Amino acid sequence: MSCQKALHSLRPLRILIRSSLISSTPLRPSLLQQRSLFHSTSRKYNQLNETTANKSNEKNESKKDNEEANDSLAAETGVPQGTRADLGEGPDPRDKQIAELKDHYLRALAEMENLRERTRREIEHTAQFAIQKFAKDLVNTVDVLNLALKSVPDDARKDAQEKNPHLHNLYTGVSLTESDLLNTLKRFGVERMNPLGEKFDPNKHEAIFQIAVPDKEAGTVFAVEKVGYILNGRIIRPAQVGVVKDNDNS
Repeated sequence: MSCQKALHSLRPLRILIRSSLISSTPLRPSLLQQRSLFHSTSRKYNQLNETTANKSNEKNESKKDNEEANDSLAAETGVPQGTRADLGEGPDPRDKQIAELKDHYLRALAEMENLRERTRREIEHTAQFAIQKFAKDLVNTVDVLNLALKSVPDDARKDAQEKNPHLHNLYTGVSLTESDLLNTLKRFGVERMNPLGEKFDPNKHEAIFQIAVPDKEAGTVFAVEKVGYILNGRIIRPAQVGVVKDNDNS
């Protein structure tokens, strides 16, 4: 009976021990999980450090390569080159060199265009006035023909066909020659200029004499001794004229 009481008294102790064993059983797996998590975190940290170190090494190598490339480019072009960090702080010297080369190129292009235009104008000018010397000599022949026609009096010319047919034929032939020669000169840009009755222009006319003429405006051409000639707008021979003199200055 006493043994049963003793066992009965020990029952709560057994229950307590059993409960403590049950509660302590999960402690071992939790500790293992913590250790596993620690090792995993440690490995990740080491991997991160290793990756960071590799990137740092790559960056240093890239920077070193850039510096070597810049030094090589500076030796070739003569323009000091900076690293990427230096280029970020200020303007790239290569931009200035590019701008200068572009400016030189545009200037050379403009000069070539101007030269081409000047050459074209000179060729045109040469073609237009190539016969100037020849034309100046030829208009003297026209003057001789004109003087020959003026030497025949009007009265003799009117009756020449009946009374003197030889004179009539000669006069007609000289007149046709003069007319044909003037037409030929005109085809090449040479035109006759007769300023009779026009205002005197020193750029076109050569005043041989001045006379006060009643009922004539001063400075007006009243007589033409020799007609002038123009070649493509250029005066190749001014007209020799007589000009009305101002009476107030007499």
